[in-house]
Amino acid sequence: METLTPKRKQILDFIAAFIRDRGYAPSVRDVAEGNGLASSSVAHFHLSILERQGFIKRARDVSRGIALTGKYGDAALIPVLGTIAAGQPIPVPSADTWASIPDETVRLPDDLVDSLENVYALRVKGTSMIDSMIDDGDIVLMQPATTVENGETAAVWLRDRQEVTLKKLYREKGRICLKPANKQMKPIYCKSEDVEVQGRVVAVLRKFTR
Repeated sequence: METLTPKRKQILDFIAAFIRDRGYAPSVRDVAEGNGLASSSVAHFHLSILERQGFIKRARDVSRGIALTGKYGDAALIPVLGTIAAGQPIPVPSADTWASIPDETVRLPDDLVDSLENVYALRVKGTSMIDSMIDDGDIVLMQPATTVENGETAAVWLRDRQEVTLKKLYREKGRICLKPANKQMKPIYCKSEDVEVQGRVVAVLRKFTR
């Protein structure tokens, strides 16, 4: 049975301090250099064991995607990867990512995200989803996905516009309808080949005073 060795406890403490001081998670190289490890491969070895033991979670497709779980502290740290439009679509740097280094992190009870994999967060800009209780300034928790059911709220990349938006997705004959949850706003209609689903909303975080 694997145990939490002094070196791995040191690595966990390093990750916690790094996130607290800088607002984003360390890279594997940061872990290696900050803990006197011989190489990134050695750091990866220790991180893999810590993940298997349940002390951390790692988002494989997200740079600096290390998050502590409630087994280490009292909360999971979820990376906030940028802003997404809930209004008119806004341009983003590329089709497959919003940010390589999180703008910030949010602390959540570990049992809230324990059954979900690779959860990340985006800050909402706009009010097109307000009738679904997603308002300007809220944070949405996302799970990576390449497809969603009709009516699910999704982060969608519009290839022809080079823009991203947050909308309810409906498949219609020969096209996709991206529908806002705001009666004052009109839906966006797109060719199916111009729409790429990048994630589904699994929760919404809101501060009642801003």
